Amino acid sequence: MPEQSNDYRVVVFGAGGVGKSSLVLRFVKGTFRDTYIPTVEDTYRQVISCDKSVCTLQITDTTGSHQFPAMQRLSISKGHAFILVFSITSRQSLEELKPIYQQVLAIKGSVESIPIMLVGNKSDETAQREVETKEGEAQAAAWKCAFMETSAKTNTNVKELFQELLALEKKRDMSLSIDGKRSGKQKRADKLKGKCSVM
Repeated sequence: MPEQSNDYRVVVFGAGGVGKSSLVLRFVKGTFRDTYIPTVEDTYRQVISCDKSVCTLQITDTTGSHQFPAMQRLSISKGHAFILVFSITSRQSLEELKPIYQQVLAIKGSVESIPIMLVGNKSDETAQREVETKEGEAQAAAWKCAFMETSAKTNTNVKELFQELLALEKKRDMSLSIDGKRSGKQKRADKLKGKCSVM
């Protein structure tokens, strides 16, 4: 697949029930559902700005169970960026990310140039917290990735998470905002830049 394809693939991994789907749905649709419905695999699309043009942010919400290792490998090999979600209320859910991270490392060869966010979701449930913020930060440091705590329920840091993930992409200039607010002069310069004309 060519690098400059118009699809930018973000894959969301994590144990069952940590709120992967809730985060994705909150970001894409602005909705939150209280009921837990296990996901096999869903893909959502969101239009974003990419290298001064528009491209599609394709978000793959994966299964929380380990029943589908082939699907997991395929998602990793096709992914451009990864969100590894655990729940701050479950230490086990952080542990379950370790083999997934190792698999990303094995398939991608190196994670140095790949945007990865470690996400502690359910930050609104502080009374049930099992994983402290500093532990999440330490794990992210060990994995050389970024860390953020979110709450899909209260919509805390959800948009910021995706913005931050896109900001980590060094090969391309990406952002969530699609605004045509560039000045007329700039647009004209762009138009002239890429066109040849016969005099």
